[in-house]
This record gives sequence, structure tokens and C-alpha cells, in this order.
Amino acid sequence: VMKTHATTAALAIVPWFILGIEAFSVPRPNIRSPTQLASTTTPASADALQSTNNDVESSKRTLGSQELLMLPRQYRPKLDKGEDAFPSMSHVSVTLLSATPSIEALSQAIEMAMDTHPLLRCHVEGDGEPDERIDLFQMVRKGEPNPCTFVAPNEKTFTSKDVLRVVDVDGTDTDALAKSWQDNFSTDIDDGSWYKNASKGPLWRLTLHRLNNGDGQCALVFASNHAISDQGSVNMLVDQMIADVASIEESGKISNKATSQKIPMAMEDSVLGIENRWSDVQTEGISPSTLKYVADKAAEGFRNPVILPDSEKAGDSTLSAITTIMGQSAGGEIEAERKTVLQFRTLSKETTAALLEACRTNDVTITNALTAAAALTSSDFIDGGDAKAGTKRNYKVLQSLDMRRFGAQLDKCDTVACMAGSNDLMLGPIQDRSGETVRSNPESSENQKMFWALSREGRMQTNKFVSSDGPVHAVRVFDFAMTISDMNNLVDLTARSKDSQGRAYSAGISNNGVYERQAAVKRDDTSERGNIQIKHGKYEVLDVFYGTPHSRSGCLYSVSTITVDGSMKLTFNPASPIVSEETNAEYADAFVELLEKVVASSSSSPAGNFLSNLNISEGSLSLVAAACGAVGIAIHAGAWSEFFTNLSVMKDNVADPKDFWDAVNFWIFFAVGHPLLQPILWISDVLHGSPGPMVLDLVPASFLMANILFIGLTAFSKEFRNALNVAALSAFLTYVGAGLDGQAGLGDFNLQLNDSYQGQVVKGCPAYEDVRQPSMNDFDLDKYQGKWYEQKFHDWTQFKEVYDTTLDIKLTPDRLGWIDDFGVKGPAPDSAKLSWDKSPVANGAHYFLFGRVDANDPPGILREKGFGVEFPDYIVDVKKDPTTGEYTEAIQFQCLERGGVRVFEGINFMSRNPVMTEEELTAMHQRAKAAGMYPYGAAPEQMHTVARRGVDEPQIDNNWQQMWHAIGVDRLLELLTESIEDGGR
Repeated sequence: VMKTHATTAALAIVPWFILGIEAFSVPRPNIRSPTQLASTTTPASADALQSTNNDVESSKRTLGSQELLMLPRQYRPKLDKGEDAFPSMSHVSVTLLSATPSIEALSQAIEMAMDTHPLLRCHVEGDGEPDERIDLFQMVRKGEPNPCTFVAPNEKTFTSKDVLRVVDVDGTDTDALAKSWQDNFSTDIDDGSWYKNASKGPLWRLTLHRLNNGDGQCALVFASNHAISDQGSVNMLVDQMIADVASIEESGKISNKATSQKIPMAMEDSVLGIENRWSDVQTEGISPSTLKYVADKAAEGFRNPVILPDSEKAGDSTLSAITTIMGQSAGGEIEAERKTVLQFRTLSKETTAALLEACRTNDVTITNALTAAAALTSSDFIDGGDAKAGTKRNYKVLQSLDMRRFGAQLDKCDTVACMAGSNDLMLGPIQDRSGETVRSNPESSENQKMFWALSREGRMQTNKFVSSDGPVHAVRVFDFAMTISDMNNLVDLTARSKDSQGRAYSAGISNNGVYERQAAVKRDDTSERGNIQIKHGKYEVLDVFYGTPHSRSGCLYSVSTITVDGSMKLTFNPASPIVSEETNAEYADAFVELLEKVVASSSSSPAGNFLSNLNISEGSLSLVAAACGAVGIAIHAGAWSEFFTNLSVMKDNVADPKDFWDAVNFWIFFAVGHPLLQPILWISDVLHGSPGPMVLDLVPASFLMANILFIGLTAFSKEFRNALNVAALSAFLTYVGAGLDGQAGLGDFNLQLNDSYQGQVVKGCPAYEDVRQPSMNDFDLDKYQGKWYEQKFHDWTQFKEVYDTTLDIKLTPDRLGWIDDFGVKGPAPDSAKLSWDKSPVANGAHYFLFGRVDANDPPGILREKGFGVEFPDYIVDVKKDPTTGEYTEAIQFQCLERGGVRVFEGINFMSRNPVMTEEELTAMHQRAKAAGMYPYGAAPEQMHTVARRGVDEPQIDNNWQQMWHAIGVDRLLELLTESIEDGGR
């Protein structure tokens, strides 16, 4: 479950999406085919995982992203500083048998298993280091010349002596046996040292715990690096070994040998299809549904699920994420070492059968009921013993999945491998001590309704996840993040964080289903695979318990279950000291008691949800929102197509990928900024237009009430919440599409690359000499300095919602640079009629543009730099005072071109006077037309006129401005302005 923090971090890395495309524009070595046979010589630099077994013919495959997380792939910058390597993630499973096998028979069965399953005889070659890390925080990877690769020699390189350990238990009773294997389980689950042996192998071991009498019960403890196994495949493996032991002891040989398997594919290949990982397809694998999945995952954070008990202080999740991607552990690094604490429980056959029947009655699965039980039981302990009446919280529950069931479904569990995945459930809000409430009065209809409503919510979320291809999107997003970035370092930073203490989930459920219903290994003399058996000869499976560690990162409370011979087996394995031994025992007892009492009192009257009571079918609102969004996007489909065509041309023509992505990032920044501003202005006007009495003379009471209702509807109705997310994403894409289509304001949001004029596409940028006017002869840069009033613009780096825009231009003392003090006020009265004078920048704000004066440029060209790009700022035309010769009007033209594609054009009409007449503005248009600038946006219909408030108007003063002043916003803006100006000098 280390993937928990990795998935969260993947969302934080989404803004690095662009860097990821660049990072993998260079092909990397890739061995995917399980049948590919070759010998590999590991470069001398691969000292982290350098193999000495290169002279043996082997099956090979590069590790998938999930396997790299488990292994784990290391992070060279930390190793170079002398820091400890990242520990591996282990997987432990114990099988209790009714009889004890001989060492000879068990050894033969183990060696047959190694012949059957390639990953049981594999080691790992390659260090997985990138060619370089290309970002400020050393997290984004470029290239991978020596990827981590599973190498499984076709000849036997290991024997049973390399993996089998025998523990002779001091005693003859089952209590002594239980203590022995439980101690072993406790040690192995936190054993993160597997990576140390990865370059040699093997990556697993089996420990036999036997009593002194040699004939009674025994325990087989399987432990491995989680990269090579999951519980489903281990069940198959152990069943194979037990059957082979029984055959050997009965006839002296294995009567029907298991069929040797090829090296298994990675989970990413099983789900996405062969050669469909991020490094293969890059953006071709990204669909709108994938982006929606990312948006929905990001939105989960707004529900603020609880991840630590009240006795532990959790930090702000947003700030923590920002801190982590900057390479620091949020809140500092925690010093206390965490370890797994364990409890094992059994649900009787009768209760297990009753639970199944109750689940069928309420139209949910057992897993749905287990997730509900986890959330409710967690609510009993989350207050840390300090009860807070009426407190409600949201719970984020990890639900483990067998990823073989999703996407392309290529892996059939023929061999030992790891195909573990998960999805997240958001349950709540749930009142504290709700589990205790249900246990104390399970017959109550309200308590029954509470339990089964949570179960149905889990079912609904799971069904939606699966039906919307959530598993495919989850794998693709995680593979993207793992491929382009050092995710293991982000996991490590989060694991060490004082703010989160490695927790990402309130609780976790891993339900491995029914042991006997899983497929057994394929055997040579059998055409069809049978099922796993409870009994082979004298060997009967009595118990199976399993778990993976949450000590480093994962869930606050964790439960793993499997049903064997009709009885459910439960392992509780949270991390101490967050959850103590005593608390874990109490949690386990409460969890089991809750299930027992609920099913004993269960009624067959399912409770409906809010939307069903309104006769609104689940998903209908989201479908309506999606349909409306699809129409809005389709309207601008041609513009989107043209945009991506131009983008492709630009990418092909730009030699340096950095230049390409700097220009694209510049475009994205402002393309996103404009649509985000619109709802802010709308909400502001709603706020100040709401009727009723005022609270603190600032906010109408009706607005506060409306917000409470909206927040309540959003929190309690997942249907409304999902529809809102879909509508917001659709509106955003539609608005950007309108900008590409030229329908969202040609003056400030004409986003198209190489846009057209009067039906004619105009490509690239003109040379200065093509637009320079005779008025620029003998241009004097000193006269150009000073304050200008912007009158009109065609420029999507500006916003039509601001007013009173000024530019105060001055040269630096060495005359090699220049600074533009860009002053704005906003929003303009016409843009927000009810709220314009309440804004914190109603009285003005400043930001600074910086550039340089290049001696090689002709007079009239300044170089402007910002947001990662530099482009020329042409002074095309100036008007001179006939008496003094001072410049009274000026036309600026900025143009950014990459690969023959015009990314941005900015045209500014400026005057020394705050106000110009229509005749004066018309004359400026004519001069711009003479300069050939109409095709680039200088025509009257293509420019926005800057609104102006009278120059003699007093500063705005009202309750809102007094509040901004009281909390220091004006001073903060001044300090920000000063720091920016000082930093630019």
C-alpha cells in the first residue's frame, strides 16, 4: 500500500506533465517481451543493482511502475549524500497446516516451484537512474539508459537451501506454534532489506515452523519483496507446494508436474496492453476521461478526510503537498521509528455465512460491508480517547483490487507476480463513535440504515470507478508519474513527514475473497486449471493470514481478509506508535463485534439515498452536465483541432525541446488564468447583490446561508458533487475553446496559434523592418521613458476586467536593462457592477516586467522576459509633440514565435494623457494599419479599450477597503511590489 502516497503525489505532479513529455522524448532501453532471451552486461555505473550473473541465458523484463515502487527504485541524489537507501515493501502470508511435511519433500516442492515461476529465481539488474534530472527540485527524470530489469536465469541458479528456513518450536501445543509464527510474521512484515539482495536474488523465502513432535500442525510463512508477489499468486504457489509435497510423500515423486511459466508481464502491460506504457505512447494514451479522473482525485482533498487520530496533529494537506514536491518533508522529519503491530482474528463459519446472506439481501458485496465496518470502527478511535460530541468527519478508505480483472486483462494469474492495485472510497461525514452506537443497539433501524447505506455508498463508488475505466486511468496516471519523476523520493518524504506521519488513508481493506475459488497452477497432464484445494492428502489448510506493511506509509487502520473453508480470517496491521498494541487489539475486537451484531440483527429493508428519494437516478446529473459540456466543446472542435495541428508543427520545427515547452507553458499559464477569473467575479457580484441584513457590515446573511446550503449539498450528495466537477471541467474547456475560436474577446483572449485575419491564416511574426514606421527615425530611448496610459490592447496576457492601466518605463542605471512598472486596478466597474469597489486592488496594484536592451538590436527594439520566455518588444510608431519633440503616443508590438508558429502577439496603444478622443484613437489605428499590423490584431474590432475612471476621482473608501487595510493587504501588496522590483534590478 505504499502506492497510497505515490498516487497522492502523482496528482501533485500533474503540473509537471509537460516536463514528462520532454523527459521521454528520447527513447530508453526497453525489454518487454517475456519470451525475449538475451544476456545483459550491466554498465559499471549501475552499482546499486549490479548483477554478477550475466553469463547465464535468462528471461528478462523491465520492471513496471508498480514494481519499481515496491522494489524500490532508488534515488541517487540521496545516496550520494550518504543517506540510507529506501527500504523495500514486503509481503507476508502464513498458511497453517494440519500436518508437518518432511524437509526432503518440502525442499523438492520448493525447487519445482522455482522451476515453474520465473520470479522465484530472479534477480534485478540496472540502477534505474535517469540521464539527468531536469527540474529545480531534482524530481523530474529525463531518459533511463539502465532500467531496473527482472532477470530470471533459465538454468537453475538457486536451490531450496537458498530460501527455506526451519524453526523448531520449543513446545508441543498450538499456542507455542502460534507465538513462533506470529513473531516471524511481525519481523518479516517490516523487513525492508530485500533491496540489498535484489542484485543477487532470490527475492523470497519460506519459513517452516514445526512442533517438537514433528507430526502435528505446522505453519508456512512466506515472505517476499512485494514487487514479485501478491496474495492471489501466493495462494496458488502454496497450494502447488502442498499438493506436490503430498504427491512426493505418497508416491516418491510429483505425479503431475506444474507447467513451467514465462516471466510474467508487468501490471501496467496487463491493464493497458503490451507496449502501451507512458514511455511507449506518452500523450496518445491521455483522454478527456483520464483528465477527469485526475481532476476528481484532486477534488477529494477538499473533503479533508481524517488520516490521524486527534492525539496526533495532522498538517494542512495542500501545504504539505507543496512542501513535498519541493523536496522537503512537510512539518519536518519525524524521529520516532514506526513498526507494525498485529492482531489476528477469525469470524466463525456461521457469522461469515450470515454476513454473505445479509450482503445479498442489501445488494452489496462482502467487501462493501467490510469498508463500511472499517469506517465505522475507525470513528470509535479517531478522537484519541477524547470524545467530542457531535463531531463528524470524512473517511478515506483504501480498497485493494486485483488488477488482473481490469483493462486488457492479459495476466491470468498463471504464475507468481504482483498485480495489486486499489481505489479510494470517500465515506462520510460520519459522527464520532458511530461504530459504538451501532454495536450498542444493532437492532435499531437507524443503525441498520447507517451501516448498509455506507455499504451501498462503497458499492456505488466502486461500480462507478470500474464502469468509467477508473482502473485503466489510475494505472496510466501512476505510470506517467513514476516514469517522469522520482516518486519513491516523494513517498520517502511523505513517510518521514511530521504532518502526515506517512498516513494517506483513514482505513484500508484488502479482501482476497474465497481461498478455494481461486485457480490452481496449470499442470502438464491436465488440460484445464482446477481450483485451489483445502486438503491435499493428509495436509489440510486450517488458516491463512496475510499483510503488507503500513509502518512506513499507508493507512491509519488496516485490515486484510480471506475466507478459508467458510470462515473469514482477518489480519489487523496498523503502524505503532500511531496506533498502539492495545488500541489495535481493541479495534480488532470492535470490528469483529460490529460485523457479528449487524448481521445478527440485519433486516431486509434497504434504505434509499437522497437522490433516490427525489426519484433522480444515480449518475443522471453527471450525464446531463457531461452532455452539455460535450456540446460546448464540440462547438469549438475545429479550433481545438487547429490548435493541436499548430502545436505539432511547432514541436517538429523546434530543435531544443526546452524552447518548445517554455513557449507552451507561457500559453497555458494565461489560457488557464482567464477562465479561472470569471467565477470569482460572478461570485463577488452574487455576494454583494444578495439581499437581507449584513453581518459585520460586510457580508449579507442570505449569502452566508446560501453558502451553507451549497456546501451541505456538495458534502452530502456525491451525485451533485460529481455533476459539479463535470460541469466545471466542461465549462473550463468550453471557455478555452472559445478563446481559440476567437469568440471570447479578441482583445484579451484570442488564444489561437497562427490565428487568421479576414479568413487568411497569418503565420509567424514579422521582422521589425516590416512594421517599423518613419516616425522611429532617430528614436531616443530616453524620451520613451516615463509614465504611459494604456488606451487599447490586443494581448491575452492582460485581462479586460481591469482598468486605469499604466506603464511606467525606466532604464536601469547601466542602460542595459529596463523595468516596466505595470499598474492596474480591478475589477472594472462594468465587469463587476456590484463588487468592483470592494476588491482588495480597487485602489490599484503593481507588478513589474523586466527586459534588456540588446546592443545588436536596432533602436526601437526592447527585449522582454517573463514566464520562462523572451521575445522582442517592437516600438513601431511614436507621435511627437511638435514643440518639444517629446513622445506623446506610442504603439508597441510584442510577438513570440517558435518553429514558424506565432504563439503570442501583443499590441498596445499608449498615450501620455489618461484620456484620448475617438479621433485620436482612430488615427492610431490608421498608423497601425499602415504598419501592416491589422493581420496581427490591431484592427478596431480586435482590440479592447481600457476602461478609465476620472483622474480626479478620490480613492475608494468603504467597509471592505477598511477591512483590507486593517488586515494589512495594502501593505502586503506594497511589500510584494518592492520585493519584485528589488529582485529585478
